[in-house]
Amino acid sequence: MALVGYRRVSTFDQNLDRQDLGKVDKLFEEKASGKSAKERPALQLMIDYVREGDCVVVHSIDRLARDLRDLQSIIETLNSKGVAISFKSESLTFSASSDDAFAKLQLQMMGAFAEFERNIIRKRQAEGIAKAKTKGVYKGGKKRIDREKVKDLKREGLSTYKIAEALGISRMSVHRILNEEA
Repeated sequence: MALVGYRRVSTFDQNLDRQDLGKVDKLFEEKASGKSAKERPALQLMIDYVREGDCVVVHSIDRLARDLRDLQSIIETLNSKGVAISFKSESLTFSASSDDAFAKLQLQMMGAFAEFERNIIRKRQAEGIAKAKTKGVYKGGKKRIDREKVKDLKREGLSTYKIAEALGISRMSVHRILNEEA
């Protein structure tokens, strides 16, 4: 039986250290939005990696998924493989052999809260964009980034901060482009 850890934060600027999982045999980490399980390669690798009898440890439910359907699907997939999943913050564990109705209720409630929180964040973001548009500050849409220019500037020795500043893009975009090759 292997103890497998999974940690996630939403952006490159955030730190994974807050999510202490204790000693694990294998650790999967990523810096990606929790809005969709399909767009998270480390999560998919972890699901493929685990075997019957393993236990996945996650700091909290919202670190695994921000969508209730994704949350339930991930847990069902793991359990169908004979893999248990444990959430440290909520002190909840789910396995194929347990049928704890109260734990399932808690999972659904916590998952619904995580999804609700994500929706509130999106609403606030939309409100902020609307206000910025009325002030004429918002440029809108996705900016086309010259990926080769980013890589050239990095080869020239510029820091991610200086590259972002020079090209008028976020440091997260710079990190994303530089990590594409890694």
